[in-house]
Amino acid sequence: MAGFLEYVPGTSALHRMNPVAKLGFSFLFAIACFCTSNLAFLVAMLAVAVALALSCGMGRQTLGLARAVLLFSLLLAVIQALTTPSGVELVALPWGYVGTGSLLVGLTTIVRLVAAAIPLFLTFYVTKVNDITNAAVKVLHVPYRYAFTFSSTVHFIPVFMNDMRAIMEAQTARGVEFDRGGIVRKVRLMIPLCVPLLVSSVRKTNSAAIAAEVRGFSLRTRASGFKEYPMRGADVAALVAGLVLLAAAIAVGVLA
Repeated sequence: MAGFLEYVPGTSALHRMNPVAKLGFSFLFAIACFCTSNLAFLVAMLAVAVALALSCGMGRQTLGLARAVLLFSLLLAVIQALTTPSGVELVALPWGYVGTGSLLVGLTTIVRLVAAAIPLFLTFYVTKVNDITNAAVKVLHVPYRYAFTFSSTVHFIPVFMNDMRAIMEAQTARGVEFDRGGIVRKVRLMIPLCVPLLVSSVRKTNSAAIAAEVRGFSLRTRASGFKEYPMRGADVAALVAGLVLLAAAIAVGVLA
């Protein structure tokens, strides 16, 4: 199984689409999720996102991503439920109450974040980072320095995660128990691990910078790439679909 944000080879329709079209649709999809608070519409958006993931065989990756986003969204949902008194009162609080409307607001937040995250992260699972960078430079005329910075950031995320996992396994072999105790103890055990991770990160970043300069990074222009990224009918249709979803979200939000 591929790591976090690592490209997974495939022959699905999403794999074959233009990287710019995938990025555009993903951003439009995410914006649409934040343009409405209609729970039914957001559930439909979530179903569309899951269907897209299943169509390219990314069910397991999407499930893992949904779990990670769910943990974060649960925290936001609890905060919103405790600070948004609405609907029929269920629990009285010193500063207000938790009602049926409060729970609905929290549930809406969870569904919105999960639905918006899936297409964005799915783009990186079905697209090589180099193709995203080159397509942004070729099609969108983004300066190569900025595109390279973005792609390098995405590339180093799984690298740093693997380094942290290796450091934790080494400490576990030395008798450190990360799976015992409360959250405070776990945080205290994790803080010392940041030092070797920081040293490893600086070394890798420095090596990457030297390698880029040796290969003529400063001479790279939009015309340097040999691969072209033409927009096909399916790519245009995806962008149109994203605009339709955004318009529908805005319309539902206005009518609500």
